[in-house]
Amino acid sequence: MQGNDQRLHIRFHEDLSSLLTVAADGGKVEMDLDRRTSIKDLIESLGVPHTEVGQIILNGVESEFSAIVRGGDRIEVLAQPIPVSVTVPTILRPDPLPDVKFLVDVNVAKLGTLLRMVGIDAARPINHDDKALARQAAREGRILLSRDRNLFKRKVVVFGRLVRAENPEDQLVELTGLYDLFSHFRPFSRCMSCNGILRQVEKQAVLHRLEPLTEKYYHTFHICPNCDNLYWAGTHRERMLELLERIAQRLGVDLPPPNHVD
Repeated sequence: MQGNDQRLHIRFHEDLSSLLTVAADGGKVEMDLDRRTSIKDLIESLGVPHTEVGQIILNGVESEFSAIVRGGDRIEVLAQPIPVSVTVPTILRPDPLPDVKFLVDVNVAKLGTLLRMVGIDAARPINHDDKALARQAAREGRILLSRDRNLFKRKVVVFGRLVRAENPEDQLVELTGLYDLFSHFRPFSRCMSCNGILRQVEKQAVLHRLEPLTEKYYHTFHICPNCDNLYWAGTHRERMLELLERIAQRLGVDLPPPNHVD
């Protein structure tokens, strides 16, 4: 607090300023405080989901979301450092996740398919209702992915990403860089439909399910033990490998080997 200045002074760093729904000068917001509120509620009232915030400095001291703001406070709101590490405890998130896995909202469903294609654990919602979606993410220890910022205002959602990109390929690049996923890619190891782990199956065991040309030209098959979907290295696989190569080039990394080859 400085002198008689009772206005709040808030500065949003990195790309958080692009999420603001109020007028701001270089990420700086000044406002009168007309009610008792927590830092979390204040930040979200300005358009920034709490899941996007990595650190809060209140009057020079690192703060929790629950801190109550007062007139004259000076607040610095920082984005999560890249790559985001959800397995390390922080002041804002003292209970980390054991590993990186996602729950994908229907508004980024194609992103979910691509994540499963590269072998990342990306579950589909059991129920599309916002409340149920938020609870599922918390219950299963998953990072919630969505383009609906209101979904992230729910307190039960601790880990999440308001996906910025619109194109699914761009979304995959966004997520890969943000969470350093590329080293975890295991292409074609998961069912792209239900997220199950694929296992190899003898061709003889699935002959009755094959079209004549598939039976003639393909010899290696994988099956999902959850939904019984059958996979082989068809022409769609070549298109997916091209996609992976593009993503690797954009990120400047080497493409990991696929899970199965013909």
